Amino acid sequence: MNGWSHHLIVAPILIPLIASAVLLFIDERRRVAKAMVSLASAIALVVIAVILFGIESGPNGFEGVYLVGNWAAPFGIVLVLDGLSALMLLLTALLAVSALVFSLARWHAVGAHFHSMFQLLLMGVNGAFLTGDLFNLFVFFEVMLAASYGLLLHGSGPLRVKAGMHYIAVNLVAALLFLIGVSLIYGTAGTLNMADLAARIPEIEPDRRMLMEAGAGILGVVFLIKAGMWPLCFWLPTAYSAASAPVAGIFAIMSKLGIYVILRLTMLLFGEGPSAGFGAPVLLYGGMATLIFGIVGVLASQALGRLAGFSVLVSSGTLLMVLGINDGAVSSGALLYLVSSTLTISAFFMLIELVERGQDAGANVLAVTMEAYGEADDEPENEEEGVTMPGTMAVLGICFAACGILMSGLPPLSGFVAKFAMLSAMMGTGSIGVPPTAAIWSLVVLVILSGIAALISMTRVGIRTFWSSIEGTVPRVLVIEIVPVMFLLALTLALTVQAGPAMQYMDTTIRTLGKPSIYIDAVKNALPIGGVEAGTEGE
Repeated sequence: MNGWSHHLIVAPILIPLIASAVLLFIDERRRVAKAMVSLASAIALVVIAVILFGIESGPNGFEGVYLVGNWAAPFGIVLVLDGLSALMLLLTALLAVSALVFSLARWHAVGAHFHSMFQLLLMGVNGAFLTGDLFNLFVFFEVMLAASYGLLLHGSGPLRVKAGMHYIAVNLVAALLFLIGVSLIYGTAGTLNMADLAARIPEIEPDRRMLMEAGAGILGVVFLIKAGMWPLCFWLPTAYSAASAPVAGIFAIMSKLGIYVILRLTMLLFGEGPSAGFGAPVLLYGGMATLIFGIVGVLASQALGRLAGFSVLVSSGTLLMVLGINDGAVSSGALLYLVSSTLTISAFFMLIELVERGQDAGANVLAVTMEAYGEADDEPENEEEGVTMPGTMAVLGICFAACGILMSGLPPLSGFVAKFAMLSAMMGTGSIGVPPTAAIWSLVVLVILSGIAALISMTRVGIRTFWSSIEGTVPRVLVIEIVPVMFLLALTLALTVQAGPAMQYMDTTIRTLGKPSIYIDAVKNALPIGGVEAGTEGE
């Protein structure tokens, strides 16, 4: 990357930062003006993310290093753009525009400073994806969390406040653990720059390396909390289901931030050398436990919000298992699954608010009670036959069916393509060509069971909602509410049609991550403007 395009790396952080500051100076009564500024910022992020994503990669699939303040690593702040970070930036921007457009119908006006907090959340998430050192990862992590506290509480209500208090308490503990872990790593390695840290780990004495690994383990707990690994996930279904629809839609990317950091640090710091494979068993068995817990939760959920919350855990459990396997062929399919599941869950959270708008608060509970006592089969004698489903319900039903197909991993959509890529690699029919072990077969069974559980739950809820609803009120749905849902689902369709190029991109990304020397050399060889290396000015 050269010239103006090189400076685009910092744009995903600066744009929402400037937008959030501008929004603070606009009076809350000027809703339209605030909405236009926020939406313009989100659209600009999409444009920038598309440009960064489309920039031709170098021979090793690496795209660029930006030296903030023009100080070379490891002394200055470094932003790093590679295939993985570019992918996550684009995914975040697409979710942001969809959630923001959805919120313009009514949610952005039910509380103060919604747009400012939304922009700060985007700044924190984008910064975490781009940063090249652990200290600034903590800074962006805290910016993201601070904004998410306000967004989760946006709209008030006792359930939202209760879930928000739990969420805040859990994440404050996570922030404290983050500081402890970073302090241990800095005390033993003497650096927090990721590339410099990766280069120094082989040189650390064995006794000090154990302390460094302890710090890395504590740091890992922080992001396993954010990813929702069992038993650290008790807060997630409640918090996500209590959030307003557009907030839950953008929160879908936050659990994937935990996955991203774990993948980045695992491949960079513990992919090679004396600490190779550190934490892999925890990820493998923790992912299995999370997936089992998510499957049980999906089957037990009667409320749509809880079903979506546990679907997040199913997604996280699947990805954590793959990280524990640490196989390139499986990881490529997992990256596609990460994108597909995030788009699907975000669309589902927003769809739920539209679907439940036409239901009585106690309708689901009463329907479940009737099913339990066998009264659901008793049809009224004068029941009308051949009743036509209203157009609004038909559109919502199609979107609901698409979400069910994607979450279940049924053909032909991208959920099936991603799961097929993972399962074929696990079973040895992919690029690895190794006969599966008993542990791998267990993972295969769990992934298949998760799809069956999602199919059963979505079918059950769908029938009760669209075909045998006790309350027959047709919800009033605005165009700007249904279009974002359809847009995200259309992206999964595009991902299906372009599955070949998408998998090729994922393969290149994983291969680049599997070679830490590419990342290390790119960061260390990045020169300040003027081409003078740090420490050579006086020579």
